[in-house]
Amino acid sequence: MTAPNNSTPPSPFGPPQGGQPMAPPPFPTPPQPQNGLGITALVLGIIGAVLFFTVWGGVVLGVLALIFGLVGVSKARKGLATNKGVALSGAILGGIALIVSIVWLVVVVMAVQSVSDEIQKEVDKAASADPGTGSGDDSLGDLDTGDPASDSAEPLKFGATHTYEDGVKVTVSKPKAYSPDEFAAGHKAGNVAVQFTITIVNGGKKTMDVTTALPTLRDAKGADVEMVFDGSNGTKPFNGKVLAGKQAQADFAFSVPADATKEVQLEVGPEVLKYDDAIWTGPAK
Repeated sequence: MTAPNNSTPPSPFGPPQGGQPMAPPPFPTPPQPQNGLGITALVLGIIGAVLFFTVWGGVVLGVLALIFGLVGVSKARKGLATNKGVALSGAILGGIALIVSIVWLVVVVMAVQSVSDEIQKEVDKAASADPGTGSGDDSLGDLDTGDPASDSAEPLKFGATHTYEDGVKVTVSKPKAYSPDEFAAGHKAGNVAVQFTITIVNGGKKTMDVTTALPTLRDAKGADVEMVFDGSNGTKPFNGKVLAGKQAQADFAFSVPADATKEVQLEVGPEVLKYDDAIWTGPAK
């Protein structure tokens, strides 16, 4: 009869060293959760919601928060992230910031347009009033500007200077031929393009804002002439303020119909609502 074999089978990991038992192999380390996108979405969403009244804050950050948040939620559903709630909150805040910012911008644009229309109505009303009657004075009196009007309503010739009561001077140069480039807007084929240089000298004692000094031109038939804008800066309006004793210059190009160049009329004032428009006349070429 054979005796039972009680010997221990050999270990698959090799013989123990130094008589010590063999330790089991280490378990693999689980991957770290990818929570960065969710946290980023929440931070951007909060900032975008606070800065909704700015384009970069409400729109740009709102869009980024929405995108990062949705991607973070997707990763959480796949088990790659553990902060689904944080990512979802960031996406919601980003969407809210985006919508509120767009609504805010629309309201601001409409408000600015409304104010611009009201200013233009007042300018047209003052320009159309007869300077020889009391109606013109009343229309300016309703505005209560308290600022100087022009010394005279008599039209000037191109190249002449108009001086206001406070010493402010406006000079409109004689028109010179202008060639719009291929990117020009406002110029029609067959029309005559001309350019005027307008100089405003602040002879007063206060700083003045000449940004609103935009001329209008009428052709020999009384029709408004379109301003020309191109890549060569045929029209480069005034911008900013002019200190007392300083001056500013700007160029304006117009496209005059070829059959209406005999005599054109240009009107401009140094600052809307504070000064009457002065008038210059003469041939366009």
